[in-house]
Amino acid sequence: MDLVTENWTPLLMAWYDKHKRELPWRTGSPRDPYRVWVSEIMLQQTRVEAVKTYYTDWMEHFPDIPALAAAEEDEVVRQWQGLGYYSRARNLHTAAREVMEQYGGRVPETREEITRLKGIGDYTAGAILSMAYGKRETAVDGNVLRVFARIYSIEENILSSAVKKDITELVKTRQDPQRPGDFNEALMDLGATVCIPGKPRCDACPLTEVCMAKKAGKEKDIPLRVTNKEVPVEPVTVFVVRTADSGSNKPVPQKLATPAGARRWPTEGWVAPDSVRYLIHRRPEKGLLAGMWEFPSCPGEGKDGKATLKKILAGFGIKIKRVSRPIQEIRHVFSHKAWQMTVYEAVAEDECALPAGWRWIAVEEFKDYNLAGPHNKILSLIQR
Repeated sequence: MDLVTENWTPLLMAWYDKHKRELPWRTGSPRDPYRVWVSEIMLQQTRVEAVKTYYTDWMEHFPDIPALAAAEEDEVVRQWQGLGYYSRARNLHTAAREVMEQYGGRVPETREEITRLKGIGDYTAGAILSMAYGKRETAVDGNVLRVFARIYSIEENILSSAVKKDITELVKTRQDPQRPGDFNEALMDLGATVCIPGKPRCDACPLTEVCMAKKAGKEKDIPLRVTNKEVPVEPVTVFVVRTADSGSNKPVPQKLATPAGARRWPTEGWVAPDSVRYLIHRRPEKGLLAGMWEFPSCPGEGKDGKATLKKILAGFGIKIKRVSRPIQEIRHVFSHKAWQMTVYEAVAEDECALPAGWRWIAVEEFKDYNLAGPHNKILSLIQR
């Protein structure tokens, strides 16, 4: 890779000082390492606009590391609900306790120490160390990879380890030694608002004159991102199990709107009377959606899926006397696979005693449980 001879860092910093985004976690210098930490963890896999409200609410509940460390895990996960990828919240909680126990409540100032904390990788470490402590550490994310690939006309796959390593070294050569944190954020802002994927806004870019991809007419073709093939799709059968109706307590049909994430909806939903309760259970403490609550479900589809789930529930003493036709279909995509969920309404013969990790709950109690994201989409079927 040939380096551009011009020192374009002053151009970038001048642009940043004039155009930087106003974000709730961007406070005066020096920055609070805890606030940088929380914001960077939230921003993983989540759009900036979506994070703003969650961040503000989080800080109201857990204003500092001692407050977060003292909280119960369920409280932490409940506050995170809606952001997805819940392991981020659990890791943040665990790491806060590690900071209290091992570092007296202060986030460590070296990469070696900070990356020992649960859930903190190279990028997050670089962000905290540069933005809060003024260390000359890089924070290379997708935005930074894209910006540097275009500036230096790097046509190799930016997702490969070798190219990421090369770009990280380039970032180090251009980082402002006096303002390393601002430099990292300037690159992020440029990538998020100007040097965007697909069709970059070159007319608004402060680095147009030194951009090798622009000079070669390749700014729309770079960067090259070669990803793995499509994730596998797994069929999943879900029962919304409710207690039996009696007399005037029978649910009343009600028209439903189509929420995001649903492929197909029924024409009617159910307004649950006070006497109706619903069955949920808690997922294992390890693995996908660890510790979250969900409606009963199992792998499989159609008759086989329904038969398997009935058998599983019968093993817990829950006898199903009626199952509806499919009332909802949801496709939920994880990082490594997707669930194609077919949802049925099921009526139990009675509200039997349940083993640990299972609950019969009323509609108004759902707010007290951390329902897994895919299953949270089903809640619109259960209306008051």
